[in-house]
Amino acid sequence: MQRMGMVIGLEADRVAEYKRLHAEVWPGVLKMITACNIRNYSIYLKEPENLLFGYWEYHGTDFDADAAKMAADPETQRWWDVCMPCQRPLEARKAGEWWAMMDEVFHLD
Repeated sequence: MQRMGMVIGLEADRVAEYKRLHAEVWPGVLKMITACNIRNYSIYLKEPENLLFGYWEYHGTDFDADAAKMAADPETQRWWDVCMPCQRPLEARKAGEWWAMMDEVFHLD
């Protein structure tokens, strides 16, 4: 299992919309997340800075393949089309990233 953390900004005028969307995530999107070996997925919001912190545990053996599978899913693509306008990617993110991946510097079980 691999723990993964990521961060992205949230547009100030879209906070309520983003919260509403994530209170009612589409069932097909949830099913695809699970099918791609992602478990224990949480998103946190820090206001007033409007930063989203995402955390999940990856239980598969090939994250790149599972990420490609998710990206190819039509319902997930529609979900991203709805959510992405709410988000504000960090300027310092790596090439190809939307959410900026974070390095784990501490963990305690």
